[in-house]
Amino acid sequence: MNLNRPAIRAIMLKDLRQVTQNKMVWMPMVILPLILLVIMPLAMVLLPTYFPTSDADMQEVITMLDRAPEFMRAPLADMTPLQAYVYVAGNYMFAPMFLIVPLMVASVISADSFAGEKERKTLEALLYTPVTDMELFLGKVLAALVPALVIDLLSFVLYAVVVNAAGYRAMGRLFFPAPTWWPMVFWLAPALIAAALGATVLVSSKSKSFMQTQQISGVVVLPVVALMLGQVTGLLFLSPGLVLLIGLVVWVVGLGLVWIGARTFQRGELIARI
Repeated sequence: MNLNRPAIRAIMLKDLRQVTQNKMVWMPMVILPLILLVIMPLAMVLLPTYFPTSDADMQEVITMLDRAPEFMRAPLADMTPLQAYVYVAGNYMFAPMFLIVPLMVASVISADSFAGEKERKTLEALLYTPVTDMELFLGKVLAALVPALVIDLLSFVLYAVVVNAAGYRAMGRLFFPAPTWWPMVFWLAPALIAAALGATVLVSSKSKSFMQTQQISGVVVLPVVALMLGQVTGLLFLSPGLVLLIGLVVWVVGLGLVWIGARTFQRGELIARI
C-alpha cells in the first residue's frame, strides 16, 4: 500500500497544534501526572520517613507481604520495616497508577480527533482534503500515539527521580525501579495506549462532541482500575512474567481495535452526519 507520508505527517502535526491550544485537552495531561506521580508518591514515602511510627505500626502496613510471592519478598530480607515499606510503596503500590497516565493521554487526544473537529466546525474541510481514508485515519492515530509514548517515558523518568529522592533518606541508596517496571513501561503501557487509541478513535468518529467521546472512552481505564484493586487487596501481584502476559493480551485487543477502526472508517459517513 502506497501511503502519502507527508499528508499523514501534516494531519498529525495539525492535531498536535490543536492539542496545545485547547486547555480542555492538555490541562489533564499536566495535572494528572503531577498528582499521581509526584504529590501522592511524595506523601506516601516522605510522611513515614520524617514522621516515623513504631516498627510494630509500620509492620502492620506491610502485612500484605505475607501473601506476596518470592520475587517481592526477597529484596526485603535485610531491610528494616520502614525500608521495606518505602521499597514496596515506591515500586509496587503506584505501579498501576502509573499506567493511567499514558492511557489518559492517548484517550484524551484521540477523543479530540474527530469529535473535536466537529465542535470546531473544521471537520468538513478536513474530510474534503485530497487524502485517502486510511491516511486520514493514520494521521489521527499518530497524533495521539506519539505524545502518549513520549509521556509514558517522561512519566517513568519523573517518577523514578521523585521516588528515589523521597526515599533516599530511609534507604540510603537508589532503590527504584524494581524489575517489574521494565516490561510495564516498554511493553504493557504501549499496549494499553494502542487499545485506548483503537477504541477512542473509533468512538470519536461516531460521537457528536469531545465530552461525549471522553465519557464513553473512559471505559478503557477499567482494566487498570482492576489491576489497582487487585494489587492493593493483595489478590494480584505484578511480576515481570505476569506483566508480559497481560501486555500480550492487551496488544492483541489493541491492534484488533485499531484494525477494525481502520477497516470501518469511511469519511462518507462522517460527511453525512455533519
